[in-house]
Amino acid sequence: MDLTLILVLVLLLSAIVWGLDRFVLRRRRKARGEDPSAPQPWYIDLPRSLFPVLFVVVAIRSFVVEPFQIPSGSMLPTLKIGDFIAVNKFAYGLRLPVLNTKILPVGMPQRGDVIVFRYPVDPSQHFIKRVVGVPGDRIHYENRTLTINGQEVPKTLVAAQAPDDPYNQLWHETLGGVEHDLYVNPTARFRDGELETKIQGPWDIVVPEGRYFAMGDNRDNSQDSRFWGFVPEENIVGRTFAVWMHWSGGLPDFSAVRGVH
Repeated sequence: MDLTLILVLVLLLSAIVWGLDRFVLRRRRKARGEDPSAPQPWYIDLPRSLFPVLFVVVAIRSFVVEPFQIPSGSMLPTLKIGDFIAVNKFAYGLRLPVLNTKILPVGMPQRGDVIVFRYPVDPSQHFIKRVVGVPGDRIHYENRTLTINGQEVPKTLVAAQAPDDPYNQLWHETLGGVEHDLYVNPTARFRDGELETKIQGPWDIVVPEGRYFAMGDNRDNSQDSRFWGFVPEENIVGRTFAVWMHWSGGLPDFSAVRGVH
């Protein structure tokens, strides 16, 4: 079950008990001459104590920032397996938890943003990719070269062998004014022609209204919009802005704290 749904349900239950105690049971204790603030059975005291804490937690996770962990290498070298990221929940507007209904529009995703979103094929899963195309963009991809609205996205080769992965080349790309690194594997081999076309091109698409085209920074090793299509705007959770911890077993590593671009 979704963690947000669990938190909201527990919050609602504790709120009911808190309200019942505050506005009904406390008055009855006072009318009987008892101390209204005296300890009560655990099934009253526990929800009553949890309510303010859960309220703050749910409010922060829903409207301010939410943590996620990176489970795969599709966003290398920007994000590593085991990175814990912080996601800005109000960058693209405030949404009600669980219902995901937008109640306050603030901004829209831009090219180059690193976004967390609910996987269109299975919304119970969260994916993280970089926005490559926004509504109305014409995107062409061929021989690992990205072109948006007729303009080739500039990139420069940094290293023929990436320091952390000698099988990949390290490139520096400027997408929508956002500078970031990416991996390209020039020796990648694919099991069939259809897969090769999805990964390397050539293909040409136009991003429809209310949809976004997203790709991983590990360009030859990422399941992204090239495979399962566009990201609906209502599936977007928020914009990734920082790595606040790395953990891959053993002690957490806080030296990995950094901004995400």
